[in-house]
Amino acid sequence: MDLSLPKFRSRLLAWLCRSRPGPMIFMKRFPYKDIKRATDGFHRIMYTNSHIVVYKARFQDGGVALVKEIRDYSQAEHVFYREMQLLGRLHHRHLLALRGFSIGNKRLLVFDNIERGSLKEHLNDPLRTPLNWRTRLQIAVGVVAALEYLLLFNEPPMFHVSISSSNIMLDENFNAKLSDIGLQSSGENYVTVPHNSCPKDCMGQECGNIMFQLGVLILELITGQSSENGGADLVQWIRESRFSSSIDNMIDPDLGNSYDSRELKSLLAVAKLCVKSGDKPTTSILHILRYLQKKLDISRD
Repeated sequence: MDLSLPKFRSRLLAWLCRSRPGPMIFMKRFPYKDIKRATDGFHRIMYTNSHIVVYKARFQDGGVALVKEIRDYSQAEHVFYREMQLLGRLHHRHLLALRGFSIGNKRLLVFDNIERGSLKEHLNDPLRTPLNWRTRLQIAVGVVAALEYLLLFNEPPMFHVSISSSNIMLDENFNAKLSDIGLQSSGENYVTVPHNSCPKDCMGQECGNIMFQLGVLILELITGQSSENGGADLVQWIRESRFSSSIDNMIDPDLGNSYDSRELKSLLAVAKLCVKSGDKPTTSILHILRYLQKKLDISRD
């Protein structure tokens, strides 16, 4: 096989990135004791589920970070390192960037700082300033742009992603940051990454699950209501044949009349389509992003 040196070198480096068991050189290892102190002994819990616990960390230098504990400690260490490398490769303005890791009694991933906390806090905490309509639109488009990057511009695509107001973080400019991506899990909202079973237009069952979560999130942004229990109440409402007659009663009271009715209808149309996609997708993330950009007049990231 006749390979030029540059091609051989690039293929060798790609193979090493896929197969080497140890941590990447550029990935910072945080002292375990520093993480424990910064999370107040692992008591500053932001959200939790069957496979992860997420903490807010405040370091002595004033820095703030999100720390994710991987509950499945039985996972082979080289698998943890390999998947950490996959996360370290991801770079997008609407993804929370991985800064490093720590290993002690827990396996921990350290992500970028979170200036304004989670979207759920802003929707549900009466002490916070309500999010205006333009900010909510910006968050919706940002989440879809991140999904486009994960599903269509990664090879292989990243299907292991969870979308909820609890795990979407907001930076100082209220840009949405997806935080629950990667790492294997047996949770019902996740599939192992990476794999190639879904075509590039992303119309498989895995994408259907992701799009269903996106639909519920959009309904949260519109109504300000929590999506506890999988957003069952919100899903039931959007699936009703006469839901349009009750829209005015469902809009978040914090918005008042400060929203564009045409944009609202466009956003509801996307939410309804996404909720239907839980069974079998009828459209793709790319089409949804293009539709929102056209209807909401928000420039692409």
